Amino acid sequence: MSKAFTRENDTPPESELDDLDDPAPLPQGFKNYMTPPGFQRMQEELRHLLRVERPKVVEVVSWAAGNGDRSENGDYLYGKKRLREIDRRIRFLNKRLESAVVVNPQDQKNREQVFFGAIVTYAREDGSENTITIVGADEVDPDRGHVSWISPIARALLKAREGDLVDVRTPAGMEQVEVLEIRYAG
Repeated sequence: MSKAFTRENDTPPESELDDLDDPAPLPQGFKNYMTPPGFQRMQEELRHLLRVERPKVVEVVSWAAGNGDRSENGDYLYGKKRLREIDRRIRFLNKRLESAVVVNPQDQKNREQVFFGAIVTYAREDGSENTITIVGADEVDPDRGHVSWISPIARALLKAREGDLVDVRTPAGMEQVEVLEIRYAG
């Protein structure tokens, strides 16, 4: 086979790379609910990228471009790659922030039921207890017990009350959990 028809490495062209890191969009028909702290964190990240990160990288790329041969200039090549990553993240953050519906859990009037922003403690069939906070899709943090409101456990718990038994679809099959406590931050 002629070398003209092969790539030296197996990485896709840059135009294909732009789409690889974009997180999955929200399922169709679902709103992009977000808590005020989650919305603020995303705004701060966007601001940091625009005001700090991107200008630094642009400066390095400009300096490196002035040094001559760009094809073997590591600062230039790495800088351009980093600039594409930053721009991709900026586009993502802008899209998510534009579509965000900020819901403050403290404004929840009906605190006896599970709704967005609730902190729920439930007992599993094996006797273990778990506590989760129902948050937006962009705020998920399993280490802190933050689960998306569109996750199976959150969807099963929505509108439940203390003492209710709810069925949750898990990878191992159906499981019944009991709601032990519902509270809202603040």
